[in-house]
Amino acid sequence: MPSSPASKTTGAAQFVPEGKNWAALRAAAAGCRGCELFHDATQTVFGEGPVPARLMMVGECPGDHEDTEGHVFVGPAGRLLDKALADAGIKREKTYLTNAVKHFRFVERGKRRIHQQPRRGEVVACFPWLREEIRVVKPRLVVALGAVAAKALLGPSFKLTEHRGEVLEHEGVRVGVTVHPSAVVRAENFTEAYERFVADLVVLKKS
Repeated sequence: MPSSPASKTTGAAQFVPEGKNWAALRAAAAGCRGCELFHDATQTVFGEGPVPARLMMVGECPGDHEDTEGHVFVGPAGRLLDKALADAGIKREKTYLTNAVKHFRFVERGKRRIHQQPRRGEVVACFPWLREEIRVVKPRLVVALGAVAAKALLGPSFKLTEHRGEVLEHEGVRVGVTVHPSAVVRAENFTEAYERFVADLVVLKKS
């Protein structure tokens, strides 16, 4: 089980009922005040899917749609992920999906809430939830979607560009790495980016 990255902040640890089942973890996460993001977010967005599950996927943090609806990967990136999973032969209903950070981080521009990448301190603060999710889900493989998730699981010095599509083992957990689907959505050459993303998922599925 991966240990929490070094940090001087207590973060979510004081809110996590360690050793409990998934339902208890999800209920407790609703009241998490481990970092300042809870102030502006609508709600905690906890992971979802079968428990246990062979495959677990970890994204960055909830977006606007996820924050509003309270479910993971339901916005544009989530819809792309659904399609990519299907094209890679992976069933979403058999996959546990979560994020490294459970609250939406954003800046307001007029009436719009623009997603912001979580800071390292927020990732560290939220890590106890991810650690417990891995414990209860017992995945054979954890797939990190994007650099934020990869660094949460493999350490801040990890470079996604050097290990994309690979599976590494860290503290007893097998971690596969690829890009976040939002990066595919924003890609200048969408077709090429999408095909490479699906190819990554196919390779990781077989690992």
